[in-house]
Amino acid sequence: MRNRYNNYLRRQMKDPVLPRVSKNTLIGGVFLVLVLGIAGLLYVTNSQARFHAAPQAPAPSAGTAAAEVFTYDSTKKYIYLTFDDGPQLGTMTCFNLCRAEAVKASFFMVGLHANLKSDGHEIVNMIRSAYPRVTLANHSFSHANNQYLDFYHHPEQAAADMFQAQHSLQVPYLIARFPGNRSWVREGEIKATPLARPLARLLDSAGYNVIGWDLEWDFNRRSARPVQSPVTLAREVDSAFLKKTTHTPNHLVILTHDRMFRRPADSDSLAKFIRILKQNPDYVFETVDHYPGLKKLRP
Repeated sequence: MRNRYNNYLRRQMKDPVLPRVSKNTLIGGVFLVLVLGIAGLLYVTNSQARFHAAPQAPAPSAGTAAAEVFTYDSTKKYIYLTFDDGPQLGTMTCFNLCRAEAVKASFFMVGLHANLKSDGHEIVNMIRSAYPRVTLANHSFSHANNQYLDFYHHPEQAAADMFQAQHSLQVPYLIARFPGNRSWVREGEIKATPLARPLARLLDSAGYNVIGWDLEWDFNRRSARPVQSPVTLAREVDSAFLKKTTHTPNHLVILTHDRMFRRPADSDSLAKFIRILKQNPDYVFETVDHYPGLKKLRP
C-alpha cells in the first residue's frame, strides 16, 4: 500500500496541474498519508508481537495430512520407532530401510544439523513430505550445543531454541523431544526431572507435546555403533510389554540415532531388528503423532 501511494505522490508531483488541486483534495491526501502511516505501524507492531508470542505450527506441508481421530486395536501392541539428531550421515539409510520394510517411523530432527549439511534441508523436506509413512518432529535447533546443564538452566532461551527449530524445519505438528532428556508432556501430564521441568512447563503452555522414550538402542559414544544385537533388543521389547514397564500400556517408544546405521553392517542390524518384530502379529509400527493422550497437534 505504501509503495502504491508513494507512486501516486510521485505522479502528482510531476503533474503540471497540481497547483490547481483543491484545498479539500490536499487535506484528503494528508489525511490518507496519516492513515497509511498508522496502519503500517500497527502492522509492524502486530507482526513483532506474533513473532515473540507462543509459536504457531506451520501450515501443513505437501504430503502432510491433517490429524484424524485414530482408533487403536486393543489386541495389538504399538511400537514407535524414533530416530534422533538428523539430518546427518545415516538419516537416508534409516529412511530408505523403513520404506523398504514398509514400517512407520518418526524422525526427531535438529535445525542446526539441517543448516550444516549441504543437503540437510532437502532431507528434511523429504521426511516431511513422506507422511504418513514417517513423521517429522522437533528435536531443538542447537541440540543444546551438547551443554545440557546450561541449556536447561536457562529455560526461556531453551524454549526459544525449540521454537526456532519448529519454524526453521517447518515441523507440521507440535511434537518435540528434548535434547538429552526423556521428559513427557501430553494432555494433562508433565513428567520431567527438576532440571527440565521449567522448560517442559513453557512448552506445555505453548501447546506442545513432548515425547520421551521407553527403550533405547544404546550406541558406543566414540564409534556411534549399536551396542545391543538385534536379537537382544527385540527381547527387551518383548520384556517391556510383558512386564508392562512402558510409559503407556501397550505402547512402546524406541529411541535410536540416525548415525548409528551409517555403516552397511549396522544398517543390516536395523533391518534384522525390524524383521524380528514384524514376525510378531501383535506388533504394529506407528508414528508418534498417533501416540495416545496427545494434545491438539496444531493450534
